[in-house]
Amino acid sequence: MNHENPPARIGLVAATAAGRRHAHTVAAAWPHARLVQGESVADALRTAWVECDAVVAFLATGAVVRILAPLLADKRSDPAVVVVDEAARHAVALLGGHVGGGNDLAERVGALLDARPVITTATDTVGLPGLDTLGWPVQGAVAAVSRAILDGEPVQLVADADWPLPALPPNVHPQPIATNIGADRADRADRADRADRADRCDAVGVGYRLLVTDRVVPLDGRTAVLRPPSLVAGVGASRGVPAGEVGELLHRVLAEAGLDPASLRCLASADIKADEAGILRTADTLGVPLVTWPATRLAAVDVPHPSEVVRAAVGTPSVAEAAALLGPDGRADDATLLVGKTATAMATVAVARHAPRGRLAVVGLGPGAADLRTPRAVAELRRAAVVVGLDQYLDQVRDVLRPGTRVLSSGLGAEEARARAAVAEAVAGRAVALIGSGDAGVYAMASPALEYADERIDVVGVPGVTAALAAGALLGAPLGHDHAYVSLSDLHTPWEVIERRVTAAAEGDFVTLFYNPRSRARDWQLGKALGILAAHRPPDTPVGVVRNASRPGERVHLATLTTLDPAVVDMYSVVVVGSSDTRLVAGRMVTPRGYRWRS
Repeated sequence: MNHENPPARIGLVAATAAGRRHAHTVAAAWPHARLVQGESVADALRTAWVECDAVVAFLATGAVVRILAPLLADKRSDPAVVVVDEAARHAVALLGGHVGGGNDLAERVGALLDARPVITTATDTVGLPGLDTLGWPVQGAVAAVSRAILDGEPVQLVADADWPLPALPPNVHPQPIATNIGADRADRADRADRADRADRCDAVGVGYRLLVTDRVVPLDGRTAVLRPPSLVAGVGASRGVPAGEVGELLHRVLAEAGLDPASLRCLASADIKADEAGILRTADTLGVPLVTWPATRLAAVDVPHPSEVVRAAVGTPSVAEAAALLGPDGRADDATLLVGKTATAMATVAVARHAPRGRLAVVGLGPGAADLRTPRAVAELRRAAVVVGLDQYLDQVRDVLRPGTRVLSSGLGAEEARARAAVAEAVAGRAVALIGSGDAGVYAMASPALEYADERIDVVGVPGVTAALAAGALLGAPLGHDHAYVSLSDLHTPWEVIERRVTAAAEGDFVTLFYNPRSRARDWQLGKALGILAAHRPPDTPVGVVRNASRPGERVHLATLTTLDPAVVDMYSVVVVGSSDTRLVAGRMVTPRGYRWRS
């Protein structure tokens, strides 16, 4: 289920007039939700269970349990179920909390009906990541290992590479390879080319274990295995190849190599095979995408088994091996060919392992208020193992971070050091969040971080509500037409350049927003900038000053170009100067959009 949005099909079941009223509220808000009818409430609930991705039942919890109990099969395929009481006071995540998205659905239903979400999943209630919420397949003794993590029992984390995992509590102990993997397997020459850390995890025999590997490993009642998306299967085929032939060959190749298909990230092939039905059906069956590459890109990849016959047919000496190495991102240098091309009458398969890449999320926290922080920002903070930021911004989010999160804090003026530290942590293979106020790309941390971030890491940008937007909302609608942002800080930009930019904004009649407008050491620049604007627009042009937008001590001050006293402005302020068309309407700044001009 996609937790960014509600499930694709939500069945609503109600027995009473009040329940139906609440159900209609949900259906009106979510077009993909519908009230399910039946000869009885039990029939309606069973129908919703079969036909929908999730069920919201406006019934007693006991009744829902009795009706659905015989239908339970597997939490990975059963629909999520949320139960709402008659008065819509509580939305209980009854089934499918993690995997089915029931917890998320309970939160959404609660927000919609002003009900309190009730979530009893142990990892959620204590702020720990559930093993089945990390986005990767998980196998083995998931419940036992999860319980051990919750209970504080020692759990060994043994990974075949430095995968960017979220923060795990202190009782989960990463194990150095040299002390945890027996040498007996390392000495087997026939497997040396494919041996890695997790391939030998069974030599570790102490307590509970959490393995992170794409290898097939022995399982017991104390071991859970996370399957990272490390494998890419390159596929070549004759036109009209049956899906069964592709699938059987792929599974045989993986089994012989000791690789688990749950770690397949994608299938890869040549562009001319993008519509090959047998390959597409195989990808659909595996639940992975098919990525294709032009013959010219494939031909540029060095492979161990090139074929001139293949080159003559499709324009590249290799399809399967080259595509496996290119993978989904075209980074063959990060890949190792584990299984060379293996063929049947109509299909060819090769398998490559792609090295893990650290992950850097550059997160905008918004202007300060927790309710202006986006859900995606919160999700990235909880996904991170390391969070880097200014000390005062970290204080805003410490309650969001998972237990075990490592926090790297620094003070004002250390922006470049923070950016370098965040990138270095990501290059080391960790999941990192670099935080800033407002939007990370607006006078914040995204620019310095991305100057140092190279192709070794994945970078995710998380937008945030800017100080300008928060200030604009408090002032009215000053940004209703074209506007320009200018920072008045000359620490990194010479004043001569800033002056030219302010002049351009003045001549263009832009609404102008000043960031970093005034400090103790810089007390004259704002007056100079206002003077430039005053030369190009009326003296009664509205000016708004917002200090600490959405934070404690919030203050809004309205003036004009003539009356504004720069002394009311400091570094916690945003100054918004209207254009020649901006007016004060009922005490609010309004810049007409153009639909109706006010004289």
